[in-house]
Amino acid sequence: MADLDVLLADLQRLVDVESPSLEVDAITESADNLAGLLAERTGRPAELIDGLAGPHVRWSGGGEPAVLILGHHDTVFPIGTLAQRPFTVAGGSVTGPGVFDMKGGIVQAIHAVAALEDPTGVEMLFTSDEEVGSTTSRALVEERAAACGNVLVLEPSADGGAVKTARKGTGTFEVIVRGRASHAGLEPEAGVNALIEAAHQVLRIATFGDAASGTTVTPTVASAGTADNVVPAEARIRIDCRVPDDDEKRRVESSMAALTPVDTSTTIEVRGSIARPPMPESASATLLPLAEAVSPGIGGVAVGGGSDGNFTAAIGVPTLDGLGAVGGGAHADHEHVIADTMPARVDLIEGILRRLL
Repeated sequence: MADLDVLLADLQRLVDVESPSLEVDAITESADNLAGLLAERTGRPAELIDGLAGPHVRWSGGGEPAVLILGHHDTVFPIGTLAQRPFTVAGGSVTGPGVFDMKGGIVQAIHAVAALEDPTGVEMLFTSDEEVGSTTSRALVEERAAACGNVLVLEPSADGGAVKTARKGTGTFEVIVRGRASHAGLEPEAGVNALIEAAHQVLRIATFGDAASGTTVTPTVASAGTADNVVPAEARIRIDCRVPDDDEKRRVESSMAALTPVDTSTTIEVRGSIARPPMPESASATLLPLAEAVSPGIGGVAVGGGSDGNFTAAIGVPTLDGLGAVGGGAHADHEHVIADTMPARVDLIEGILRRLL
């Protein structure tokens, strides 16, 4: 079993290099640091693959690829978070920016691969922009997944350490309403109020969800106007969408595209899509039994959040998600990993790899 003290030291090494998405200099430093750790623990060098959002890190055990271990080294936390919330181990919990999502999972996977006598057929890929939509990495993720034929995703576990067997498709839309400005006191009738039109659209969009199927369509961010004495000429609404299957994906995208103004003096522009396709339960059908053989009773659940596993499942590659750290608080200040679960998660990944290889 992996040494917990070594796991924690390696996790601190990764956490102590902040890696917020789209901060290319920071991501570059993170990629170098991660590549160094990979080389030290496995005895094999990693490859840095340049991307507009910063380098992706790829490692190969050589030979014919058989399984891709997939993760990301970017985080949602801005530069400076580490100073406010440094890496800490206390009361059985590990805290610090990115420990749970997903640097803990990365460390566990590296140690699992290092424990193999022969890592031939294993690849690891850690991308730089998963938290902001995987725009620069999606094609690479899909290419390597197709080449390897099986994917193990290092996103954090579900409650209690369960793996994730299905995910909803996810996407964000933006609705831009354009009207005409005028003085709100002198001649409001000369304006066309984009904010009022946006209010109509928010109420309409809020009806697009479907509780029975599990589809959620949630207006989340809105902005309008320039000053309190000006009729607003523009308003913007952002909408979070999550769908369980392709039929619901098509329905929601069609509903968004069909939005029309209530006030015909305004215009509406709809941007966005459900970019991450749903990951169906069937994607994990061949891999879940391997996890259960290693860890009886581990359990698998369907979840609402998206990951790069959505992309690999959508192209027909068997995918099992949630193999990362056990803890909670992803994307929040109370993010944490339960320290003494880490060696067992190393064993879980190692055991699955041995069965696949």
